[in-house]
Amino acid sequence: MDDMQRRQALDPEVIDAYDLFIHGRIDRRSFMDRVKKVAISTAAAAAIVDQLMPNYAAAQRVSPQDGRITSERVTVPSPAGYGTIAGLLVRPRPRAGAVGPERMPAILVVHENRGLNPHIEDIARRVALGGSFMAFAPDTLTSVGGYPGDEEKAIAMFATLDQAKMMADLQAAAAWVKRRPESTGRLGVIGFCYGGGVANALAVRMGADLQAAVSFYGGAPPLADVPKIKAAVQVHHGGDDTRLVDAWPAYRDALKAAGVTFEGYVYPGAGHGFNNDSTSQRYNKAAADLAWSRSMLWFIKSLT
Repeated sequence: MDDMQRRQALDPEVIDAYDLFIHGRIDRRSFMDRVKKVAISTAAAAAIVDQLMPNYAAAQRVSPQDGRITSERVTVPSPAGYGTIAGLLVRPRPRAGAVGPERMPAILVVHENRGLNPHIEDIARRVALGGSFMAFAPDTLTSVGGYPGDEEKAIAMFATLDQAKMMADLQAAAAWVKRRPESTGRLGVIGFCYGGGVANALAVRMGADLQAAVSFYGGAPPLADVPKIKAAVQVHHGGDDTRLVDAWPAYRDALKAAGVTFEGYVYPGAGHGFNNDSTSQRYNKAAADLAWSRSMLWFIKSLT
């Protein structure tokens, strides 16, 4: 039994408090006050917080040294944003005997509100192997030194950045990976939480330059902008994530009215962040596995 399996389920109020904290809706003191209400001692409170923190090593599924992939750190120009944005570029290793670059669809992988942490790097590697895709995971924290290796610091750094410049950086990253010589010219985007909202926003901003968007528990774009979407859109929400679930029908109806190809799923019993297997208390394996398989099939159908 690994560390993730040994961890016991926590009070739902504690998990809700953690979600509020990492999304900047309460400060650390308020978060700790809520934890202490259900803890029997200071030591127990510290243990609860430890259970809520991500465990990247336990969750890693594709090693950076996996022989099926090649990866490299790259920096992309972004003149309309912060100037440049760095990230991780991952591709399936060329087949034996291949001559010249092997062309494949490109997929932008957009992180949560904590920058390009090890979990999202692993997601990029999973995407690359999910259907022979070229995956690029950019780091919106590039302008402030990049992901710092500490989740709380990353959240604080993210909160200082200009949203419009970050979006310009991400659009520049999407255009860059789409134009690479290994790309077929067909582009998808997948994002989680903040990144899920970015996936929806890029579908609006990029129009026919984007072929597929997959949003995990992300905010919808302004409904008046939905007719600008030309990509095939797929949306995933946890059934217990009531704020986003309640907003989904209006987005769904707007997509339908605009004639956009789309699918939308709500997973009963799953909460916000259900796909993030580095945070075991939020992770819902059944929902995550089903949503992931649907996502990869969506990209295969829309991009290949």
